[in-house]
Amino acid sequence: MSRGALAWCALAGALALGALVFWGVPRERLEWQPVLALRAPWRAWSAAFAHWSAWHLGANLAGCAVVAAFGVAARVPSRSSLAWLAAWPIGHALLALQPALTSYGGLSGVLHGGVAIAAWHLAREDASPYRRRLGWAVLAGLATKVLFEAPWGAPTRSVAGWDFAVAPLAHATGALAGLLCALAVDTRMRPSMR
Repeated sequence: MSRGALAWCALAGALALGALVFWGVPRERLEWQPVLALRAPWRAWSAAFAHWSAWHLGANLAGCAVVAAFGVAARVPSRSSLAWLAAWPIGHALLALQPALTSYGGLSGVLHGGVAIAAWHLAREDASPYRRRLGWAVLAGLATKVLFEAPWGAPTRSVAGWDFAVAPLAHATGALAGLLCALAVDTRMRPSMR
């Protein structure tokens, strides 16, 4: 496994491990809240570890495994892990765009960022045209999913089969932060980190 893939899997593993370790901590101590954004900026990181139910936690742990596998398949370089690490708090901080969202917790925003980063790398790498088209297709699918969720609407939405409310804006801000961070590291680091 390449160093890039190892770094990517390590970050996915750290996200999953953090969610498991903090499972017993009251989520009010971890979750992102706009009223606490300036007084407790660390919540931009800790929010990823706050989960509303065991089902929520399990779904996000499975998501960590899927995003880790996608990054390995995309052959992400180390700079992609740096982008993902940077996108994590940025995506949560962007939740301030919707003041009616009074709290947020979970890994889904961060995972959407990871998908955007790995797909961007796949779309832009110097590999086969098939792999580039696959990357663009994943990016298009991610954009369609985010738009279909209407993140500009209600701050949370009940979804059949889930025992917690979903925050569509978190998916959008996570994906946007991931894409912007991927663009930033791709532009700044490509010549030196190939």
